[in-house]
Amino acid sequence: MIQEIHWQPMLAALVYAVIGLGIFAIAFIVVDRLTPYHLWKEIIDEQNTALAIIVGAVAVGISIIVSSAIR
Repeated sequence: MIQEIHWQPMLAALVYAVIGLGIFAIAFIVVDRLTPYHLWKEIIDEQNTALAIIVGAVAVGISIIVSSAIR
């Protein structure tokens, strides 16, 4: 039995995913600009593991907030 494909929920999920990624990117850029030093230079060049853990935690926190706002 062939079922009809419902495109509206798939399109809505795609739109929400793009909006969520955009909001996440903007929020992460704001966090990067608010820090007094260059995050990627500290993480990559200086091998600052503690800062990498903090940046990862901030990324997860922003993701949770964005997903909750979209839901």
